[in-house]
Amino acid sequence: MGSLVKDLRVLQRGFRWGRRPLAPRNVALPDLAPRDFPTAWARTPAARAARAAIQSGVMKPLIGSQTRPSVYGAHLLKTLTPPVIFYANHSSHLDAPTLLLSLPPWWRERTAVGAAADYFFDVWWRAAATALVINAFPVERAGSRRSTRAAKQMIEGGWNVLVFPEGTRSKDGWLGEFRMGAARLCIENRVPAVPIALRGTYQSMPRGRGWPAPGRKPVRVRFGEPVSPAEGELAPDFATRMRGALELLLEEDRTTWYEAMKRDARGERASAGGPQAARWRRIWEAGEPVADPLARRAWPR
Repeated sequence: MGSLVKDLRVLQRGFRWGRRPLAPRNVALPDLAPRDFPTAWARTPAARAARAAIQSGVMKPLIGSQTRPSVYGAHLLKTLTPPVIFYANHSSHLDAPTLLLSLPPWWRERTAVGAAADYFFDVWWRAAATALVINAFPVERAGSRRSTRAAKQMIEGGWNVLVFPEGTRSKDGWLGEFRMGAARLCIENRVPAVPIALRGTYQSMPRGRGWPAPGRKPVRVRFGEPVSPAEGELAPDFATRMRGALELLLEEDRTTWYEAMKRDARGERASAGGPQAARWRRIWEAGEPVADPLARRAWPR
């Protein structure tokens, strides 16, 4: 009996209850079919009502208690006709909930979020929570046809889609290379892409942190003018234009609209990809505190 109890304890310690498998992704067996987590239930009337209550009653106060968000440019949404594709820079797990809460209620209720399938949909409880709370659907980082089909179905159903074209969170806080998935979605479905610049989420909760840093750091969300694909435009060209629009928006948030437009006209716009320097310096510069618009100044400018 004692031997059996000992064996059961060893089994309990060694079994990965609801956690990710230990096998690296690059050695996954090719004959294993990818797991598919259905998310249509998260867009039923009951789930939408529950999500609205969670977002307004739990998520918004929680994020507000840990950061100080400010939203700019939301008036531009009044000129848009859904569905659209929202896209933003990505450096923190705070990005998706912060962006959703920055949208006016009507837009937020009709927006679905593309989330990494290998992280948010690897176990059932995380998949269910992600689908319910932020209306997420799984997206393969490699950009498989299944991911494109799911996003296309969302758009055809009248849902707006929020994506992060970098495919993963930035390791150093700077804008990474864009993948082609978002650009292809816009071209194939003839919908505009709306850039959103995020600043402050990296300083508050960078990659590796499980909770925002203390001090309620300021976070800024800035909506930009939509970018639409031209007739016959290819995905790489449109992705370049999408990235340029986001870089200009980040420059506007860092300086002013006038300064950003003036530098852009002179070809002096700073790259959102960061300086060509050692990684420690890139992280150090990306961690520069974001100016708090509510902070009182000792001396007027």
